[in-house]
Amino acid sequence: MAWSICRLAAGHLAAVAAIQRQSPEAAQWNPEDYLGYDCFVAICNGTVAGFLVTRTIAAGEHEILNLAVAPDFRRQGVAKYLISEGIVPLRGEIFLEVRASNTAARNLYKYLNFEEVAIRPAYYEDPPESAIVMKFHSC
Repeated sequence: MAWSICRLAAGHLAAVAAIQRQSPEAAQWNPEDYLGYDCFVAICNGTVAGFLVTRTIAAGEHEILNLAVAPDFRRQGVAKYLISEGIVPLRGEIFLEVRASNTAARNLYKYLNFEEVAIRPAYYEDPPESAIVMKFHSC
């Protein structure tokens, strides 16, 4: 498959919204709001396969806000690709929260050398659930 990554553009918003609807474990934001952050989409043969949203909190501190992959593209390395490419320019600590029950995502992040550093009780709503805070240090 031919993969590429690019910044989110208005033309990608409908695809991002569809991926979000198909990913109840992901944060459910208004996709237009992502235009105000660093947001990347993975494209496979002209189709948006997934997206990653990050932001810089302070010098040397960043956060992954959302990551989701379309069901037809899961387990094909899209999330790994998005994270690897999306955090390349970031230097310092990169944080994220993930649902405690989202074992697949937690395992992916551990594989990519993120460490579990804290628990945020009752962080998520609908359904209520704790978040695991994970951290990665980029050189």
